[in-house]
Amino acid sequence: MSHYNEQFLKQNPLAVLNVLRDLHRDRVPLRVSWTTGQFISRILDVSAQGVIIDYGSQEYENRAALRAENIEISAETQGAKIEFTLPRLTHGLYLDLPAFTMPLPPSLWFVQRREYFRISAPLHPIYYCKARLPDNKEIRFRLFDLSLGGMGALMDEPPPAILQNGLRLPQVELDMGEWGKFHFDTQLISISERQVVDSKNETITTPRLSFRFLNVSPAVERTLQRIIFSLEREARDRANKVR
Repeated sequence: MSHYNEQFLKQNPLAVLNVLRDLHRDRVPLRVSWTTGQFISRILDVSAQGVIIDYGSQEYENRAALRAENIEISAETQGAKIEFTLPRLTHGLYLDLPAFTMPLPPSLWFVQRREYFRISAPLHPIYYCKARLPDNKEIRFRLFDLSLGGMGALMDEPPPAILQNGLRLPQVELDMGEWGKFHFDTQLISISERQVVDSKNETITTPRLSFRFLNVSPAVERTLQRIIFSLEREARDRANKVR
């Protein structure tokens, strides 16, 4: 999970403890994942001596988690993403019920959403997206900008009336060409307009959609981070050539 800037790494034991206490207090869901599986949990108890998290809903997942190594744990709040890694989980009890125990992690990533770097999509090649609406109609739009938390897109025609702020669109397809195709569960945050003046001094107005990604796995997020870094490097190289 070292793809973030080091400034977002909390290593002070008290700071780590306070973040986990907030997750416990707010009953924030945790994604517990390893190479071959994952499940959703929550913190049952946390102190300087260690952390206790709930068992998953499937017994086979719990058994697999106990055998696994390099456990990645992540959570999202309204304002930040939290991630940390542990060598293993241990079986324990909480209020006489099975639970996982772990030592307090020595460090964790605390990335505030405003820190998600957003990169504009290149003009060439164009990266297209497809989504299936609740009425089963398909819409197509083009990527405008991209971040770990979501994307902006442009439409070449007026958006249909069914597209409203807050609408959730499952499995939106983003075709990133050489990087492959990605599928995201998304929520439409806003619909606005992008205005540009063309060579004839005429104003061109294009509908702009802003999406938030939902439930992005750590593996896909790492791939997105590499894509964003690559696009940023390409944009910087193009700018240097123009100077």
